[in-house]
Amino acid sequence: MPHVLVLNASYEPLGVVPLRRALILVLNGKATSLEDSGALMHSATQAIPAPSVVRLKRFVRVPFRGTVPLTRRALFARDGGRCVYCGGVATSVDHVVPRSRGGQHSWDNVVAACRRCNHMKADRHVSELGWRMRHQPAPPTGLAWRIIGTGHRDPRWLPYLRPYGAEEALARIDGRTPA
Repeated sequence: MPHVLVLNASYEPLGVVPLRRALILVLNGKATSLEDSGALMHSATQAIPAPSVVRLKRFVRVPFRGTVPLTRRALFARDGGRCVYCGGVATSVDHVVPRSRGGQHSWDNVVAACRRCNHMKADRHVSELGWRMRHQPAPPTGLAWRIIGTGHRDPRWLPYLRPYGAEEALARIDGRTPA
């Protein structure tokens, strides 16, 4: 099912919801559609363009947001789906300092790795093997990462996410240098 970007009344990105939830917000008059996906949703009496971006009509106060949650999907997005050791396609998660040696499960210690590198590294430190990482792990920052970390992307969302660091985030995901 397609997903829809939800913006606050101030155009600040709030999150991503399923198309059904976005349609309910629009039909109940709680949100307006800013971008259409090009598809039509049919009922018994009418056809409604399916939204891709909606904006709430009333401002929603958002409590303090901590760091971006560490999920497998967000981790692979941060590392561009590539192994930080060899640059191959990443299929697993690796702890730089192994958990068996006191390493934490945190953004600073978790990286995407290919199965081969993860198996060869096992529970050793990178320095013991003489390996180098392509980049140092760090927590992603910016509101755009909350949206991009969900794994749902739509090119129509970019103009609304650009002020919140989407260019840098998407460039990092796609393995390019930011424009």
